[in-house]
Amino acid sequence: QVKLVESGGGLVQAGGSLTLSCAASARTFGILTLAWFRQAPGKEREFVAAANWINADTYIASSVKDRFTISRDNAKNTVELQMNSLKPEDTAVYYCGAKYSEYFPVDRNYPYWGQGTQVTVSS
Repeated sequence: QVKLVESGGGLVQAGGSLTLSCAASARTFGILTLAWFRQAPGKEREFVAAANWINADTYIASSVKDRFTISRDNAKNTVELQMNSLKPEDTAVYYCGAKYSEYFPVDRNYPYWGQGTQVTVSS
């Protein structure tokens, strides 16, 4: 069983920055993709970014690609989402997901999820 724990959310003013971290349990053998999704109130969960655990390839949603970056640290079993120039529309619960196969930007492809961390951007 893969356990994921997100941290780093909070309240920030528009234009500010936050770094989210997803810590994966030691039982990550075989995990290929770690990804971030977000869900705003009344909306479906949407893809934000993903990283390949083996070759470090990264994928960023077009809506955030100029502001967000994703990186992974295999030694620490963590994936971080650096969010800059935050906007009120970035307000959402951010979830970390993991899967045993290649990246795919649809949440139902990810069998493992963290509990989520709230990000609130004030205008």
